[in-house]
Amino acid sequence: MSASESAVHTPRKTAKAPNPKLGWKVRIGVPLGIVFLRLLSLTWRVRERGDAPWKARLAAKQPFVFVLWHGQLLPLAHVLRRTGISVLISDHRDGEVIARILRSMGYASVRGSTTRGGGRALLGLIRELKNGRTVVLTPDGPRGPVGVFQAGALVAAQRAGVPVVTVAVQVDRAWRLNSWDRFIVPKPFARLSVAFGEPTAVLGDSVRAAAEETERFAAMLRTTEEQARA
Repeated sequence: MSASESAVHTPRKTAKAPNPKLGWKVRIGVPLGIVFLRLLSLTWRVRERGDAPWKARLAAKQPFVFVLWHGQLLPLAHVLRRTGISVLISDHRDGEVIARILRSMGYASVRGSTTRGGGRALLGLIRELKNGRTVVLTPDGPRGPVGVFQAGALVAAQRAGVPVVTVAVQVDRAWRLNSWDRFIVPKPFARLSVAFGEPTAVLGDSVRAAAEETERFAAMLRTTEEQARA
């Protein structure tokens, strides 16, 4: 879930033949995964802090951009489910699997990534925000480097005139997948401590100005992680 910092239109590629492996995952893996995650998440215990400001904005239909690290996507998707939020799903081959799982949790999706379809994705995110829908982005996604804050989320927020809210989670019991982001899957009966930052505006009025804000927002996200661990 990441956005390109450039809004230049990217030509749509010719559709490829269906991938048999992806088809198998969609037909069988997705329904099984949804059932497994629903049962597993019933055992999780969640504590939230700093959630009042963003919940007030959501209730008032004032959109904003959530930013979180890609490896924390699953537990935070559970916490933020059923809120009508849109999520950027990358165009890599497993994107449709992820999109269907997130749709089962109540999310809408915008397709694209920093490497393919980035311009279209950014324009789609800005359109969602201007239509009043909050969006979720992972500034180090979809393929890393892990923990490196890319500017796409800030560009989308700046152009739509909405603030950014950092969010992080600490899980006391979890499996970590052997992936680039060490993707977190909380174990049964795990405790999830979730922290949220204050809604914060992106300064400036250009792509370059937004890109210059990455260090400030990366520091804010690190602070939010510390609050989740406290």
